[in-house]
Amino acid sequence: MRAAITSLALLAAVLPQALAEASSGGSEAYTPSAADLENIRICKYTAWTWAAIVAALLVYRWTLHLLRHVRQLANLNHGTSSDGRQRYFSLPDENFAMVKRSLINAPLINKRHNREFKLSAAMNVGTLPGRLQTLFLLGYLAMQVAFCVITINWNDTKSFYDDGRNRTGVLAVLNMIPLFLLAGRNNPLIWLLGISFDTYNLVHRWIGRIVVIEAVAHTAFWMSGKIALMGGKGWLMIEVAMAGSQLILTGTIGVCAFIGILLQSPSVVRHAFYETFLHVHIALVIVATGAVWVHLKSLPQQAFVLAAIICWAIERLLRLWRLVRNNTGNGVTKAEIEALPGDAVRVTLRVAKPWKFQPGQHVYLYMPSVGLLQSHPFSVAWSDEQTDFSTEKSLPMARQDIFAARKTTMSLIIRRRTGFTDKMFTKAESSPGGKFSTTAFVEGPYGNQSFQSYGTVMLFAAGVGITHQVPHVRDLVAAYSNGMCATRKVVLVWIIQSPEHLEWIRPWMTQILGMDKRRDILKILLFITRPRSTKEVHSPSASVQMFPGKPDVGALIEKEQATQVGAMAVSVCGTGGLADDVRKATRDRCQRTEMDFFEEAFSW
Repeated sequence: MRAAITSLALLAAVLPQALAEASSGGSEAYTPSAADLENIRICKYTAWTWAAIVAALLVYRWTLHLLRHVRQLANLNHGTSSDGRQRYFSLPDENFAMVKRSLINAPLINKRHNREFKLSAAMNVGTLPGRLQTLFLLGYLAMQVAFCVITINWNDTKSFYDDGRNRTGVLAVLNMIPLFLLAGRNNPLIWLLGISFDTYNLVHRWIGRIVVIEAVAHTAFWMSGKIALMGGKGWLMIEVAMAGSQLILTGTIGVCAFIGILLQSPSVVRHAFYETFLHVHIALVIVATGAVWVHLKSLPQQAFVLAAIICWAIERLLRLWRLVRNNTGNGVTKAEIEALPGDAVRVTLRVAKPWKFQPGQHVYLYMPSVGLLQSHPFSVAWSDEQTDFSTEKSLPMARQDIFAARKTTMSLIIRRRTGFTDKMFTKAESSPGGKFSTTAFVEGPYGNQSFQSYGTVMLFAAGVGITHQVPHVRDLVAAYSNGMCATRKVVLVWIIQSPEHLEWIRPWMTQILGMDKRRDILKILLFITRPRSTKEVHSPSASVQMFPGKPDVGALIEKEQATQVGAMAVSVCGTGGLADDVRKATRDRCQRTEMDFFEEAFSW
């Protein structure tokens, strides 16, 4: 929280400075023209637009947070569907339910949102943004187009090219601030607004494309102006300027770097060669930023680049601080990697310093012996705290000794794919006993989520997506046992290909099934899509049931909705197809009872 507030404070300090320098021209001798003053106004309009968006989302997010907190407190000691308080919170607001169905949770067209478009098994074209995401992106693009064309004299050839060049250049540099801010994992808006990094990553990519278009337009206006005013000699002047002017040369280098970023950014390239893409992307960003910095030497717009660089620097320092904080000081973080049936590994991390685990968290894992410069996000499936007094000499003598002896153990389940995960699985499989130990670094934790204000919670998972849902199950069962939540029904639906995948989480589910009052609240539905025989599919108890084939998501939600207690949360983590099915089923029924949809996804 402190890091997020620090980031915002520094950014807030830089933006007014940038606007002030733009107003004064950066020096006493500079007197801005009418066009320069108009560009300053455009910058202010953009800043106010972002401020208004952030303020509106801030009010929306924290209003929902307050209402859910009140709902949880009101239902701590009230349980059944016939209870007046739970009944009250199960009734939807007609207008808000329609907004959720038609806008907030709506896909762009039909039901497809998170299911990927694929040209082949190895060529991923990407996903469709949601309806609200699309409206925001189209609105921002329309605003940028409007800012590029308004108050420009289209009848005066000289001023038209000059004003168009300056306007597009100023907007391109100004948009580098949100571009850099939204690119980071430690983006303070993630915590403040409760919007996922997945959504910010989408906005980052499209603002990046807008920056490239505006930079190319900036160059086109300059070149077209030379040709329009000087005819055939214009090309010669352009060639001479590129060869002899630092301003033009650095501008050309910057635009070429931006174009290179754009050409390597499509999903089909990004997914097929992600590690190569990432390193080339960072290198091109450094080249582009350095070139633009020199290009704007002595110009007031350089302050915008400074603000973008500060955003980047703060984010990188926060990453470094998280790595140092979590992985040093009490030994180093160690990882034990164990190969599991079904092409998966269990990674058990003994983190150097303890941290408080919350459901819905994920970490970025660095494992130098597997991938030297790579970090990948994974949901934390389980976490325990242990006290390590290995010898008599290590018995605690003071409070700080007790703290130093605490060890946090977190576990991840990682499915074998390509690259980093394939190397990790192969190394574990070929090691003695099917496991190996190595030094690791953990960055995080990021995110957290609580469903304790909901009377009914349905958790859908496919395959390794169960890692996101298991912590919620443990959290809700424990809170119910302690009388600390409004939740009275938890339904876990897990879809797997083979019963051997049950081994991924067997030790944790054994602990959950042994928890106090578990039978009063928890029901588990397992769906085996590719059983070898019908004998593999058998229900061990009424609260843990197994079925062959794929589930009818709509029918499952319909059944729980018929006996719904309080408000209902529907969460999904798994394949894009499952997420889209759960989204559609929730949207079709959210106007009957109070129902909120939550989707966990990582985009890259």
